[in-house]
Amino acid sequence: MFDLGGKAAVVTGAGSGIGAAIARVFAARGAHVAALDVDGAAAERTVYEIRSAGGQAHAFDCDVGAAGAVAAVFERAAATLGGLHILVNNAGIAHVGDIEHTFEEDLDRLFRVNVKGVFLCAQAAIPAMLRQGGGVILNMASIASLIGIPDRFAYSMTKGAVHTMTMSIAVDYMRKGIRCNCICPARVHTPFVDGYLAAQYPGREEEMFRQLSAYQPLGRMGTPEEVAHLALYLCSDEASFITGQAYPIDGGVLVT
Repeated sequence: MFDLGGKAAVVTGAGSGIGAAIARVFAARGAHVAALDVDGAAAERTVYEIRSAGGQAHAFDCDVGAAGAVAAVFERAAATLGGLHILVNNAGIAHVGDIEHTFEEDLDRLFRVNVKGVFLCAQAAIPAMLRQGGGVILNMASIASLIGIPDRFAYSMTKGAVHTMTMSIAVDYMRKGIRCNCICPARVHTPFVDGYLAAQYPGREEEMFRQLSAYQPLGRMGTPEEVAHLALYLCSDEASFITGQAYPIDGGVLVT
């Protein structure tokens, strides 16, 4: 089950955290992975880990918010991998603040990566998928696209857009062999979280980490690998009857 042998998968934001975990899990299940990241060195590190474990992967430096770069990288990736069966739109950035503490440049910065980036990558992937008879697109949304979260105005807005893009793609392409779903995580312990705590709460990292963990009723943050295994299911043939859905992985947040 959950075999991705013979599948070519593009994972954006694959240099660290959830994206790196997805790239590793997919490769371990037989996928030939294109690891994309704006930090080319980080993508190379993920590829090194995959190859060291016996998997197949190639690294690509890509700014998902730049149309020309996305088109060129996807063309190269499809040629290198021999097709394109799976796209995981994972690349994203965050912002903390309510509407009074969100400035135009914040909105533009988040929109460029979290919304435009998903749009451009999906737009580049779909023609290749149509040529081969279908494929799977998986977008990384957030529980912030399903409920209100304090001080996440701009971030929630962009993840709401990811959720609705997911439904639109699913409806438009379900009869053309392309499935599209999204994952909605609560807090996941990634290097981003550690960096945020170090920058915003120097000397109080452990205290704030406990507070962030306690937000989830299960009492902890998720792990990148837990998200990656849900991604594996949704991108596998075992999920072939699922499209247009938003899957929370939230430690119980939505049921309390």
